[in-house]
Amino acid sequence: MKAFQLVVFDMAGTTVRDQHEVEHCFAQAASQTDLIVSDERILAMQGLSKRFVFETLWREQLGQPSPSELTAKVDHSYQLFTEILENHYRTQPVVPTEGCLETFDFLRKNGIRIALTTGFYRKVTDIILEKLGWLTGLDEQYVGNSQTIIQASIASDEVEHGRPQPLMIQKAMRLLGVSDPKSVVNVGDTPSDLQSGRAAGVAFNLGVVNGTHTRAQLEAYPHDQLLGSLGDLPTLLSASSFQKRANGLSL
Repeated sequence: MKAFQLVVFDMAGTTVRDQHEVEHCFAQAASQTDLIVSDERILAMQGLSKRFVFETLWREQLGQPSPSELTAKVDHSYQLFTEILENHYRTQPVVPTEGCLETFDFLRKNGIRIALTTGFYRKVTDIILEKLGWLTGLDEQYVGNSQTIIQASIASDEVEHGRPQPLMIQKAMRLLGVSDPKSVVNVGDTPSDLQSGRAAGVAFNLGVVNGTHTRAQLEAYPHDQLLGSLGDLPTLLSASSFQKRANGLSL
């Protein structure tokens, strides 16, 4: 296991159970602010910065809006969305996905650091982490140590560009002192998660199919393997073929 130094996980749908709640919150905010968007389009844009999604969709609906008109529309929709989303996570149960805690335990026992990235902004990220108990022990930069459940948390509003750009993965690496992307594994449940992992040049770019997207929906996007759940990850990382690839050896 020495070849791997860091596993970067998405949050909603990957490490935090998501039964399409985020999409429902987004759809509610869109409907109440007269933004017309299908459920399929919302799903396809999961994992991206939510403000970026509103900006993209409003730009499409308005055609060629003036900067002031676009900003006003985006601000209105996004503000309502944040209120709906924060209320949801404050009042509803927040639980890890299948196999998540067991996988975290496996990684810590093998000296592999855990970073969480998300399309959420910091405030709602902290609500979720606090309810799960994963915020405990992190410092002001949201960096932990070998005793904390996770070792780093990066939200989309803490980098210049969210997914599908690789900046959150790269920030996790910097915070944790990992210089070689070929010692990093990326895991997510959305197309933008997989696109971000490919852009970062990670050793293994893995999708999970029990989150917001199915196997069929993720097949077309860059990945090394698709997992049934996070519970499959320890076996995969322990497999001799993956270890050889991680060490630059031929299979």
